[in-house]
Amino acid sequence: MPETQPETSTIEDERGILSLYERRKPVYKRTITVTEVGLLGFLVVIGLGPLLWLGKAAITPTRDTLREPMALWPNGFDFANLGTAWNHENLDHYFLNTLAVAGGSWAGQLLVATTAGYALSVLRPRYGKILTAMVLGTMLVPAVVLLVPLYLTVLDVPGLQISLINSFWAVWLPAAASPFNVILVKRFFDNLPREVFEAAMVDGAGPFRLFWSIVLPMSRPILGVVSVFAVVAAWKDFLWPLLVLPDPDKQPLSVRLPVLAEVIQLDVLLAALFISTLIPVVLFLVFQRFFLRGAGLSGAVKG
Repeated sequence: MPETQPETSTIEDERGILSLYERRKPVYKRTITVTEVGLLGFLVVIGLGPLLWLGKAAITPTRDTLREPMALWPNGFDFANLGTAWNHENLDHYFLNTLAVAGGSWAGQLLVATTAGYALSVLRPRYGKILTAMVLGTMLVPAVVLLVPLYLTVLDVPGLQISLINSFWAVWLPAAASPFNVILVKRFFDNLPREVFEAAMVDGAGPFRLFWSIVLPMSRPILGVVSVFAVVAAWKDFLWPLLVLPDPDKQPLSVRLPVLAEVIQLDVLLAALFISTLIPVVLFLVFQRFFLRGAGLSGAVKG
């Protein structure tokens, strides 16, 4: 008959400020429950409060927003604000521009981050540590310092003698060169099991086949993280699109909304802000299960 091992590890794993015995007492249990509920409610108010107020103000007449900003529709709703903002202020056109900017930035960042991280982590070139240090070094340079040389490069691309001004490429290419994403993906690739790579190479997989069929399917979690970072950063970026996209017909929402604020009513402006804020939230909620679902390494190694 096998001996029963004491469950000391379980008790040690649950050890905290209060012991397991104290947490079972009714007084401590109620206190912990009230504290957790209160903290959760506070975080919800802090995180969702501004968005909820913006949603309320988007369907509220201007006079009510100015007189009683915290009141819940004292004189009824005004859903026409959303239609006016979307149709009469060309919000749909600027939204498509924003999708183009965000989509290209996302694709570029994902391509550069995965290929560079794969080369530094899996292929391990001879001077890989020096290259990694150089990538890390670029993260120490403030972005504002690079603004002027980057603009001059986009204005006259060296060797090609062309200008990318008023082209989405002027936004996509600088966004693709993200050292943070490269280091982030590289660190994730470092933790992948080397046995899987060795087994694939023994079976005849080349570098491209190893990258496409082995590494990428195992990296769904980090691909989701990089995707979310890329889309959110591109969606809210203001200064760089303002500089390289002077044509209003090609500007995204982040650039056009401050301009529209000077010529439209407050309720329509708040409706436009709510639409532009709600869309990335909805997109994330819809696609987050595809981005962040999966164990990443599940099924990669068989015991």
